[in-house]
Amino acid sequence: MKLFLDANVLFTAARTPSGKAALIIDCGGEGYWRLLTSAYAIEETRRNLERKSPTSLPQLGELLRHIDIVVPSLSAPCPDSLPLKDRPIFQAAHTGAATHLLTGDLKDFGQLMNFPELTFGILVQTVAEFLATI
Repeated sequence: MKLFLDANVLFTAARTPSGKAALIIDCGGEGYWRLLTSAYAIEETRRNLERKSPTSLPQLGELLRHIDIVVPSLSAPCPDSLPLKDRPIFQAAHTGAATHLLTGDLKDFGQLMNFPELTFGILVQTVAEFLATI
């Protein structure tokens, strides 16, 4: 499995090292699955941590050691319903051949969650949903 992590998953993992999002990254570091993200997601995470939890920034650096950074293809397909700000996230997941896109963004990704037929085969889920299915 290849799991693409959205910015809010990275943010949560950095802020809560004993939580579910951090567990996903720990398991990836142990080889249970491959972890992916993008520079776009990392930058969003850094900005949010600087504003809301600057003491968590070093933890983000530690987590990123286990995650491959994907450069999205601008020609990668994307569901039409996604807002422009979320398209680079989906396109990076598609470019990296992710099997899952894990996000907490229910507002923008919610209508696509658990419907891989709408997302070019990528299963969009929350961290909790993913953990409940493995």
